[in-house]
Amino acid sequence: MVQTRSTIGKLRTTHITYTSDEGQPPAAFQSSRTMTEKRTEYTTTTSTVTKRKVTSTSELNGSSTPTLSPGSLKTHPTVYIVFVSLLLDLLAFTMILPLLPSLLDHYSLNDRPSGLYPWLLAKVRYFQEFVGAPDRFNSVLFGGFLGSMFSFLQFVASPLVGGLSDVYGRKPVMLICLIGIAFSYVLWALSKSFALFVLARIVGGISKGNVSLSMAVIADVSSLATRGRGMALVGIAFSVGFIVGPVIGALFAHWSHGQTGDWFVVPALFALALALADVTFVLCCFKETLPKEKRARSVAGSLGQATAYINLPDLFRFKAVKNISHSDLKELQRLGFIYFVYLFLYSGLEFTLTFLTHHAFNYTSMQQGWMFFVIGLTMAVMQGGYVRRLPEHKIKPTAVLGLLLIVPAFICVGLASSPILLYTGLLLFAISTAMVVPCMMTLVSKLGSHDQKGTVMGIFRSLGALARAVGPIVASIAYWSIGSTVTYLLGGVALFWPWIMLRRSNIA
Repeated sequence: MVQTRSTIGKLRTTHITYTSDEGQPPAAFQSSRTMTEKRTEYTTTTSTVTKRKVTSTSELNGSSTPTLSPGSLKTHPTVYIVFVSLLLDLLAFTMILPLLPSLLDHYSLNDRPSGLYPWLLAKVRYFQEFVGAPDRFNSVLFGGFLGSMFSFLQFVASPLVGGLSDVYGRKPVMLICLIGIAFSYVLWALSKSFALFVLARIVGGISKGNVSLSMAVIADVSSLATRGRGMALVGIAFSVGFIVGPVIGALFAHWSHGQTGDWFVVPALFALALALADVTFVLCCFKETLPKEKRARSVAGSLGQATAYINLPDLFRFKAVKNISHSDLKELQRLGFIYFVYLFLYSGLEFTLTFLTHHAFNYTSMQQGWMFFVIGLTMAVMQGGYVRRLPEHKIKPTAVLGLLLIVPAFICVGLASSPILLYTGLLLFAISTAMVVPCMMTLVSKLGSHDQKGTVMGIFRSLGALARAVGPIVASIAYWSIGSTVTYLLGGVALFWPWIMLRRSNIA
């Protein structure tokens, strides 16, 4: 409330302006019939006449609608800091992907007979025989199970990291995550045994809460008008990371063929250098985005019951999110389930695509690399040139359209008998991904108070990680049991459900 007085002769006028924290008139002063409310009261005394006038903010601005300052439409500088940090992290993370076959070959020859590698290989072979996959795909299945383990650890860690950041602030928790990631690369450089390499992946998975934390930071510093741009920049970081990182890894993989001994130390140290650069960059450039007065008061209050993060029904109900209206909680639960179903089906197609292109089109690893390069480039162009420029009222329609486009993408890939139909499906697949993920993140970031943003984004990210942990396993079983065509057609039909549900949701 801002109050001013002026006196002319014996007439004293008091102007009182009521504004909320967001700079808008509170609900009590808004009406569907008029945007302004005037009330004049006269009190007569022997010496003065007092006039009291209540005026809404929009009237003082000379307009019947709220106005946005030019500064409110600019992207906050912190968003670009988050973008650079994520890019450094993702370059180190994705460069290991092309190296996995060479690493698995190395440990198959050098791990002890009683080591972890022979034991896990026996389990993978049992699964391979169960689903009927050819022997040549054992290494792909092995890598898939490692990826599922990594995603499952993210599922556990993301909401816990988000909840802790609501109490202690974003920067200290972010630094802990990045230091943990750097330590995982130290373990990788020292991993003479496969068990130590798996331990490095476990440490890296637990520390990967920095991604959901980055989204919480963007929610902290962005207005509703600019939040979509910030989430699109996260998508661009992922796209660029998944374009450049695998290329770096492929170069190391090519170099490794002529090497002997512990050749993996060199790429591991390169990843470590990127991780340490990320830690230094965040330490020096990142400023805290969650002030102390907006933080949750206690760890117990922020985290809620521990079972809310590991108990699946509680997770899907967002039970750990407190002090939120019933309607917002319902929308949050709806968005969370839509996101889970989408990524569950999406990650299944993404993982089995390697099987399909090799089995049906005889693609080499290099051809598959170019294929994923085109997918990543399409996503980066879409997110940088279109999605990040979307106005607020276009966010939900864009997400709905993206969910619809993934349906023909699945159908085209499933029915593909020629490269043209395959690449038509993959193009729709890339465009859909570029639209759905950042727009869904923007929609969910609108829900919850300041001291709950980390928890909300952490749980949402955790649901996505759970989908990525389970989706590839289910898709692999379906692929080798009922065939690629039926698997992708069923996936396409199933994706009509999240499209319908998002269309019907009330969130704007």
